[in-house]
Amino acid sequence: MTKIIEIKDATVFRGDTRVFRNFNLEIESGQSTAILGPNGAGKTTLLKLLSCELYPVVQAGSCVRVLGRERWNVWDLRNHLGIISNDLQNEYLGYVAGKDVILSGFYSSIGTYGHQSFSGEQRARVTKTLRDLGIHDLRDKPYAAMSTGQQRRFLLGRALVNEPENLILDEPTSGLDLKATFQYLETVRKLLRGDHTVILVTHHVHEIPPEIERVVLMDRGKVVSQGAKSEILNDESLSDLFDTPIRLVDANGYYQVLPG
Repeated sequence: MTKIIEIKDATVFRGDTRVFRNFNLEIESGQSTAILGPNGAGKTTLLKLLSCELYPVVQAGSCVRVLGRERWNVWDLRNHLGIISNDLQNEYLGYVAGKDVILSGFYSSIGTYGHQSFSGEQRARVTKTLRDLGIHDLRDKPYAAMSTGQQRRFLLGRALVNEPENLILDEPTSGLDLKATFQYLETVRKLLRGDHTVILVTHHVHEIPPEIERVVLMDRGKVVSQGAKSEILNDESLSDLFDTPIRLVDANGYYQVLPG
């Protein structure tokens, strides 16, 4: 089976800081997974590695493969893997109308530009995506005038318009109020119940939907534990991971944490 992510013995620097040393991680296709860790665990570096914003040190035996390949043309990769990051949300151009946020997904651009051309079929896919995500009424609203939750939905649509089989979500409910959080998580659950594989990168336990059954725990640039969610998530493992006493509560398939 093709692996979505295959990282072997990767050493990665951000500036002069070495974040990963001989880092290893594998996630199989079809294996929706939550990658959980505190700030400083290396989650952002992992995302930048997968999106080709960072590269590992060249050394024998080291590799970073996405869907079985070390090198991708970004135009081809977008049809197989959609990445929605906090950096993208913060950097997106504020004056762009909602429908054009989604349209920009065809070029992986931040905004749409005069030299870009879009077919009738592509515009029809934008309309369908707007309706599927329940944001058609916001299609003409400028990105900067949207709430954080609305922006997240449009960036999700920007990724989904290419119909990728796999999605990587970076702390998807960060900054959302309760209603927006529940709405977004329900959208993610629908994707999980369909044909999508979702990799959720977060430090929030409550963001992990019931449909995700595998968890990877990261800390200080290393994978410290991985396996079935029911085995990996417990009071002891989370207390060690976040270096504070934690009591884990399970309700309706979701988890929440309380002070230990």
